[in-house]
Amino acid sequence: MFPEYDVIVVGAGHSGCEAAVAAANMGSKVLLATMNMNTIAQMSCNPAMGGVAKGQIVREIDALGGYSGIVTDHTMIQFRMLNRSKGPAMWSPRAQSDRMAFATKWRELLEAHPNIDFWQEMVTGILVKDGRAYGVYTGLGLEIPSKAVVLTNGTFLNGLIHIGKKQFGGGRAGERAAKGITEQLIDLGFESGRMKTGTPPRIDGRSLDWDAMEIQPGDEKPGRFSYTETPPLENQVPCHITYTSAEVHDTLKTGFDRSPMFNGRIRGLGPRYCPSIEDKIDRFADRDRHQLFVEPEGRNTCEIYVNGFSSSLPEDVQYKALRKVRGFENMKMFRPGYAIEYDFFPPTQLKITLETHLVENLFFAGQINGTTGYEEAGCQGLMAGINAHLKVQEQEPFVIKRSEGYIGVLIDDLVNKGTKEPYRMFTSRAEYRILLRQDNADLRLTPLAAQLGIRGAEERMEKVNAKQEAAKEIERFFRQQSVEPGQLNAFLEEKGTAPINQKVKLQSILLRPQVSLADLRKVLPQVEAFLNGYAQEYADLAEVNLKYEGYIQRESERVEKMNRLEAVRLSDKLDYHELQSLSMEAREKLSKLRPRTLGQASRISGVSPADISVLLIHVGR
Repeated sequence: MFPEYDVIVVGAGHSGCEAAVAAANMGSKVLLATMNMNTIAQMSCNPAMGGVAKGQIVREIDALGGYSGIVTDHTMIQFRMLNRSKGPAMWSPRAQSDRMAFATKWRELLEAHPNIDFWQEMVTGILVKDGRAYGVYTGLGLEIPSKAVVLTNGTFLNGLIHIGKKQFGGGRAGERAAKGITEQLIDLGFESGRMKTGTPPRIDGRSLDWDAMEIQPGDEKPGRFSYTETPPLENQVPCHITYTSAEVHDTLKTGFDRSPMFNGRIRGLGPRYCPSIEDKIDRFADRDRHQLFVEPEGRNTCEIYVNGFSSSLPEDVQYKALRKVRGFENMKMFRPGYAIEYDFFPPTQLKITLETHLVENLFFAGQINGTTGYEEAGCQGLMAGINAHLKVQEQEPFVIKRSEGYIGVLIDDLVNKGTKEPYRMFTSRAEYRILLRQDNADLRLTPLAAQLGIRGAEERMEKVNAKQEAAKEIERFFRQQSVEPGQLNAFLEEKGTAPINQKVKLQSILLRPQVSLADLRKVLPQVEAFLNGYAQEYADLAEVNLKYEGYIQRESERVEKMNRLEAVRLSDKLDYHELQSLSMEAREKLSKLRPRTLGQASRISGVSPADISVLLIHVGR
């Protein structure tokens, strides 16, 4: 009934979709298995993509040929660049998405791909023989053969939904949990755990008093995520902001005795940085209000997502409390918020390629690895799909270094450090974030995609080369062009910075924190005339390169030092227990995690600099 596929992807959430596309775009014949074809790429929680550090990940996915950025650009209803008041390393794009259009667009792109087939049914296990995965079997008893399997099960593995004292099985509202895979993996020797996440109530926007809330519009000149020619955003839809109050908190507290969080029914750890409303009230008892973002679910629906009000309290308590929020006095609820517990597998059981140590050709990606967020899931799916294809073709694996992308930081953190709570990406996790900006993801990663032979990368490289050349030309202009005191001093004094008393290069003026390239375009006709022929993104890149040249150089030097350790490969067969000079903890951790390089070994918790010195001597360095 089925041919042998190169790669079978189990689960069609954000991770599964990117995994399928990645393997298919490299030439693999892919089967995407899902329990429900109507929920492909469903936005299970908030209707948004990007955000702090997450926006950088979406741009990296796009630079590597993934589709998340393209889908977002086609279906977003609002765009904002966050952290504009901070340095460019912190700038993070975020888009409010049309939930239904987002899923529809993803399905269109997947169905249009000639290398992707679909099967709608629950996968209940993996076919394993002699320590190697060779397909999956389903609830109907069907066996589907493949050369590699990627598991992207999200919150569905033995998922359990909690609303007050009620609990019932489910992967998300209205959908059943997945059974069988956890039990088989445990039998194979895998360690599992439980995690928890939650979602807020959905509200009827027709019942809200919008005038009572603060409006939050999108950027005046909205950007985009994809480096391809996606359509520009028009007719943005605003979000709104309101707040809880002491009265709201008191109402919520009346349900704490029935809260599954506080009475021990929920065993899994929830996300530290996205707590439920009851958790916020409990942890921050001194705060008399918390911000709520009132977000539309799409252009053609009245359904509203109340960001900041995630809850598993009884539905009657949620209803009463929300009706005390400003603007929500006559609120009607579509459905209450809930918490969901699900199985995950500590990611220290994975190689840096996301292939499991225990079973060859079996890859894990997304929330099964203990992460939270569409973006974190999507980038893992992309990397698992690429590496599954490479493994099937007996080619060298593809690994992104920490200095090359947030994707590299995320996977390196997961595999080497593990996680006991849902892992979320932040800019603070990246030690080289001035190099890993949202504006240069294409320059960093598209050349790697071209080397891999990912479909479409060659055309993208033409744009990358044009962008690099244009930025160099602009930088050259600012380094060579001079300006007289009479042309600038009135402007400089207005900006509160020292005037000049002699002719100086434009670069020295641009280095001043009070001065931007946009300012110089307004006051110097020669600058405007020169830049008029360049796209704004080229000018923005050149400005960052000029303003932060010293920081970029220092960070590049640090990367070069770390890369010396990354270049030292460690044998898969190395017996660490024979190296008596290593600490016992290092021997145990290194034996379990099997790092590919000395650099990776240096980031494992419990491996000291002295242990790294021992390994350097052992490998002849």
